[in-house]
Amino acid sequence: MSDVITVHVPTPSRTYDVIVGSGILDSLGDRVASTCHPDAVLVVTDSNVGPLYLQRVVTSLEKAGLRTATLTIPAGEQYKRLVTFGAILEAAAQASLTRDGVIVALGGGVVGDMAGFAAASYMRGIEVVQVPTTLLAMVDSSVGGKTAIDLESGKNLVGAFLQPSLVLADVACLATLQPDVFVDGIGEIVKHGILADAKLFDELAEHPLTQYSDASYLARIVARNVEIKRDVVSTDEKERGLRQTLNLGHTIGHAVEAASGFTLGHGHCVAIGLCCVARAAEALGWAEDGLSSRIESCITAQGLPIDTTIASDDIIKYATHDKKRHGDVVNLVIPSTIGGVGIRLVSLDDFRHIVCLGCGVTR
Repeated sequence: MSDVITVHVPTPSRTYDVIVGSGILDSLGDRVASTCHPDAVLVVTDSNVGPLYLQRVVTSLEKAGLRTATLTIPAGEQYKRLVTFGAILEAAAQASLTRDGVIVALGGGVVGDMAGFAAASYMRGIEVVQVPTTLLAMVDSSVGGKTAIDLESGKNLVGAFLQPSLVLADVACLATLQPDVFVDGIGEIVKHGILADAKLFDELAEHPLTQYSDASYLARIVARNVEIKRDVVSTDEKERGLRQTLNLGHTIGHAVEAASGFTLGHGHCVAIGLCCVARAAEALGWAEDGLSSRIESCITAQGLPIDTTIASDDIIKYATHDKKRHGDVVNLVIPSTIGGVGIRLVSLDDFRHIVCLGCGVTR
């Protein structure tokens, strides 16, 4: 077991720890028992992650004296829907979870979002423990308390805020990821660098994360990203102001993701969104000269895309169903420098112009 990094996350609704390290998965049972004191646990995982880690998690929980039930859902964003959400709730009831029960989310962002939303809804709210197994989930979705499911009209349109009671990120799990799934997580890491850490951005630009497999290095990168998100979420838990900056690249990115039928990974779509909004911002004089090329170079170095062939009309259609729309305006996060962003309220006509300036323009 490597050195363990603990990031303390204080929010108005709950204060919790994010534990990052390598080889720490087997400590989950003792940590859940001492943190949550549950009467029973439901572990929710998916068909990709379950065969790899479910038995280890169950063994750890049972060794800690916790009555444990499991549910394995189909893997994939296309299953992040009401029917699967209902199945999790039914499994919680069948496992006889009470208000003192805990749902453990073992997997990537889809599992974390769905299990978290189920925990927020079951008996009007029980505790959830996030055990992210993908890089994307470790640096983003497992922290901050956003939980949701998708509708036909768009991504994450139904959900709730529920801060986890504990997050345990074992970077040893990253070794079993397919290369494209690992790369997908880097999109959010680049976003965090643009948002708040020019040193992190420069480090990624010079030394792409795909070149590293050292557990200690990966743990440091994950922990740094958690700190960046922590600093935002602890100030603005319910996304009333500052937390909206975490949506950098997401308005266009979510639209690309939905328009692709969720065949493109979230991190890939965020990377596209980052480049598109940077190109438009620079063209409109809202960003420093050369910013878009710096972002494009960094993202290309990670093996991520910088543009989309999806029609602008389709991007606009899905973006206008996004949560970031308010009446006839869209909240758009605009990068001005590396390490500096702002929020602009843009009209739907101006948003259309931004999409046309930034999307589908590279060769």
